[in-house]
Amino acid sequence: MAQKKAHEVESWLRRPDPAIRVVLFYGPDRGLVSERAKALVKQSGLDADDPFSSVRLDASEVEASPGRLTDEAGTMPMFAARRLVWVRGAGAQKQLADEVKALAAAPPPDALIVIEAGDLKKGAALRSAIEAAFGAMALPCYADEGRTIDGVIDEVLARENLTIALDARHALRANLGGDRLATRSEIDKLALYCLGTGEITLADVRATVGDVSGSGVDDAIDAVLTGQPVEFDTAFTRLVSSGTNPFLLLAAALRQFQLLNLMRGEMDGAGKPAGAVVASARPPVFFARKKLVEGALQRWQAPALGRALERLQAAILLTRQRPDLATATARQALIALLVESARARR
Repeated sequence: MAQKKAHEVESWLRRPDPAIRVVLFYGPDRGLVSERAKALVKQSGLDADDPFSSVRLDASEVEASPGRLTDEAGTMPMFAARRLVWVRGAGAQKQLADEVKALAAAPPPDALIVIEAGDLKKGAALRSAIEAAFGAMALPCYADEGRTIDGVIDEVLARENLTIALDARHALRANLGGDRLATRSEIDKLALYCLGTGEITLADVRATVGDVSGSGVDDAIDAVLTGQPVEFDTAFTRLVSSGTNPFLLLAAALRQFQLLNLMRGEMDGAGKPAGAVVASARPPVFFARKKLVEGALQRWQAPALGRALERLQAAILLTRQRPDLATATARQALIALLVESARARR
């Protein structure tokens, strides 16, 4: 069987079999799926940004254009030894599964086909096509736990020349897991907050990735998601007046929009309705906020969510560079998102 167990994936990626020409990454952790696909492409030495030797496709494109994937895989690379064909958003598409089955049975010698998919159940057509072939590999990607989370923490902190106290590590780990993208983002944010300090303390963790689900912060973020300016102004003013660091508001908003982006990706990739995506979300959405999150998913499209994340990340960086402008920066960034949300409701 052309597959690995979850705990075997990392070791296989360190030394992938060069005879494998079709690789499927699948699982509920979309961030981990994406990260591992990028790692394989990097390991292959192929340039994903070279238009002459690589192509990126969405699974919906393959489904709408029969033969497209086969044609791309059979195209001779112009300035490279192999061609990269990178497919994203795969799920239950029949046309995609049929073409992958044919390609896996007779892998193209001059191409590497990388496929990112959602959580494929055993017996799913795409997964079965890969697992039954000799020139292909299926790699499951499940939520981080235990030692895996510690490995990601150590990797990011070592890159920034930071260490972390034991009690701070325990607190940080308790707030991570569920999605690799969200986990890495939280650690990156903590590293940015502590840049140049040498060691991360428990206070640092509580200030950046601790429990920010208090009612005041929730009220402000919910007002942004629903486009309610009066409610937002009331909540924001109360929080700032009570001494809440504006960074926490931006961090909470960033976390919420990251989750929305992941869930929106599942909606678009698997064709699921907002209610089904929210119901199966990991970590689960608090029951009292499910309707609000469903409404936000219906209003916010993927491109708009991408812009929102960029705006929030830029605002967080500015609060670190100019602490004297932190309140104004946070207010401006959140109001901009609130306005966009209000427009989408009309």
